[in-house]
Amino acid sequence: MNKTILKFPGSKVRVMGELSAHLPAGNRLVEPFAGSCAVMMNTDYPEYLIADINPELINLYRQVKEHTRPFIVVAMALFTQNNTEESYYEVRKEFNTNPGLPLLERAAHFLYLNRHGYRGVCRYNRRGDFNIPYGHYSAPYFPLAEIEAFAKKAQRATFECATYQETLAMVKAGDVVYCDPPYHGTFTDYHTGGFTEDDQHSLACCLLGVSETNPVVVSNSDTMFTRSIFRAFDITKITVARSVGVKAGDKKRAAEIIAVRKPENAWPVIGWDMASGPDSSVVMEVPQ
Repeated sequence: MNKTILKFPGSKVRVMGELSAHLPAGNRLVEPFAGSCAVMMNTDYPEYLIADINPELINLYRQVKEHTRPFIVVAMALFTQNNTEESYYEVRKEFNTNPGLPLLERAAHFLYLNRHGYRGVCRYNRRGDFNIPYGHYSAPYFPLAEIEAFAKKAQRATFECATYQETLAMVKAGDVVYCDPPYHGTFTDYHTGGFTEDDQHSLACCLLGVSETNPVVVSNSDTMFTRSIFRAFDITKITVARSVGVKAGDKKRAAEIIAVRKPENAWPVIGWDMASGPDSSVVMEVPQ
């Protein structure tokens, strides 16, 4: 499995074996919740539309895609020169209070905070300030190989800062939609506005509409609430680890669902065999 640039609670790297079995072939994978881009890095679609409401996340991915070498130089220098708790809070303060910070440097700061902050959590207060405390890691990992692999794969991708509603409005024939929203009952403060049960229900309604024309796959917590809002979907239960590189969390497990709904009527087009790559054409079903 390909690892990701960012540490991320709920990263799909560990469950790609189960998840891949539910992702059909298609011309483009659309993800309204970018997260760590684990699914993009571990699938082989011809194109990707990766979106997220967090502008810092999208800026990071754009900078890595478009300015790979300069980004590596700036980010590596930041990692090398700032390995104390005091320097972490100095970098975090500059990130939060300097609106004139160039986009390339903002992206490097975001990566630094992710890799040095507590468990890689991405969280903001109501003012929009990144507020994760120092993680006390002895040697934070600089993901050079992951950055280079991402930059190569990202040439197939378009990155958009957008709401899930705006992203789903961009879906077209031949697309496959995968949603990994903030989970019900956990990770709800991913961005400043939070993600409430009303948001969960609204998302489920939007996806139900999209599934009339395009395959939709969703991950979420396994709760009575999520099973209710996705009752029109085929649901598979899986058990996953709930830890982010911390030994104390290695044995923590949680139940999740993979909810799938595909259009009933479809017509065949030529696409990729995701297991074999771009040289292996297969017939897949796309909605009429």
